Amino acid sequence: MKILIIGGNGTIGSAVVKELSSEHQIISVGRTPNNDNIAVDMSDQQSIEQMFIKIGKIDAVIATAGGVIFKPIQELTPQDVINSLNDKLMGQVNLVLIGKQYLNKGGSFTLTSGILSKRAIAQGVCASTINGAVNSFVQASAFELIQDGIRINAISPTVLEESYNAYYPYFSGFYPVSSKKAAYAYIMSVTGIETGKIYEVEI
Repeated sequence: MKILIIGGNGTIGSAVVKELSSEHQIISVGRTPNNDNIAVDMSDQQSIEQMFIKIGKIDAVIATAGGVIFKPIQELTPQDVINSLNDKLMGQVNLVLIGKQYLNKGGSFTLTSGILSKRAIAQGVCASTINGAVNSFVQASAFELIQDGIRINAISPTVLEESYNAYYPYFSGFYPVSSKKAAYAYIMSVTGIETGKIYEVEI
């Protein structure tokens, strides 16, 4: 398969690239241009459109990018939420809305939410809100996308071993998982037959 991975240089993304590259053609795209001079800003619809035009038809899209702001709700501003929405939520939604015309028949989208969709941590209100919205978008859109032969799923990982120290103590008590374990959930989504699923990656 020809698989586009957004955020392939990140912690999860690089693990996904490593596990899939031996059997599939991988196109890894991030904010900085890759070897083919392709880059994408997920908060910019025109940037997403231009990326797909350059790449052409593909079999699967994996999104492992998208940032959210962590702040106490007492300090959280509407603009903080809008910035996070534009990046992690609308960025992934627009990948689907714009990218669906570039998918080959039987293609799939795999988005990324996170454990905060069902758990609460200090300063995590924005992340919880957006992760939950990503999951809802996947579950609702699956019913209509399947009519065009397109599958869509989301991966909801807990905190990763590789980044646990950076996020402690916010994730105190959360048992971290390896990026390799998370990567296998993406493989299941891309190579499997299910749609509308939220694959939770936890111990």
